Amino acid sequence: MKKLSVVTIAKNEEANIAACINSTKLWADEHVVVDDFSSDKTVEIAKANGAIVFQRKMDIEGVHRNWAYQRAKNEWVLSLDADEEVTPELKEEISKAIQSDEHVVYNIPLRTYIGNYWVQHGGWYPGRKDRLFKKDEFKYEETGVHPRVFYKGRCGRLNSDIIHKGYEDFAELFRGLNGQTTLEAQKWFDDKRKMSVGRVFWKALDRFFRAYVRKKGYKDGMIGFVVALNGALYQVFSYAKYWEMQNNKK
Repeated sequence: MKKLSVVTIAKNEEANIAACINSTKLWADEHVVVDDFSSDKTVEIAKANGAIVFQRKMDIEGVHRNWAYQRAKNEWVLSLDADEEVTPELKEEISKAIQSDEHVVYNIPLRTYIGNYWVQHGGWYPGRKDRLFKKDEFKYEETGVHPRVFYKGRCGRLNSDIIHKGYEDFAELFRGLNGQTTLEAQKWFDDKRKMSVGRVFWKALDRFFRAYVRKKGYKDGMIGFVVALNGALYQVFSYAKYWEMQNNKK
């Protein structure tokens, strides 16, 4: 009978970590939390709820994730963020999937919320991600923003959701945008990417159109509009910071 390790990367997640860990209890063999030296009670709460805790400073996301997954003692790993929970239906699917050698990776749909609202359109759902895998046959690209995944073998699909309590409100969504665009701008700068105002303007319009119209973000009302606008602003803010880095270098 094959066993499962759950691995969670966390920093200052005292509001979420207990629910995350408890959603995997009784069926997962272990829950490993890799903490980025939180200043709140994340570590204490994680230990109190039965998790095995390691601490490591987050440097490059891909490097950090690969290091975290190697802390698991079992072959099969479920990667679960601190603001995510596993549904009972997904538990059943995972339990069956890991007994088979048909696939080395499974992608899982994410049901993401802003506040109490499930964002169902605009490209946010099902928002599948590769989260269940054999750790020795799966690796993240060792880059700092949007790292790709590499694996040897076949990828399967599970149908039940991970619940992602993504953002408490719009303010948290916009704070995330600020941090993500800083990393994106740094990636462009390091890669010496050729960017221009015209190109960025076109990419921003395209992102908004695809999310709001083609992927039917308008069906989510005001939230759908903000989500689409957020995607467009991602391009604008990234370019503004990239432009600033270039001028500071000069």
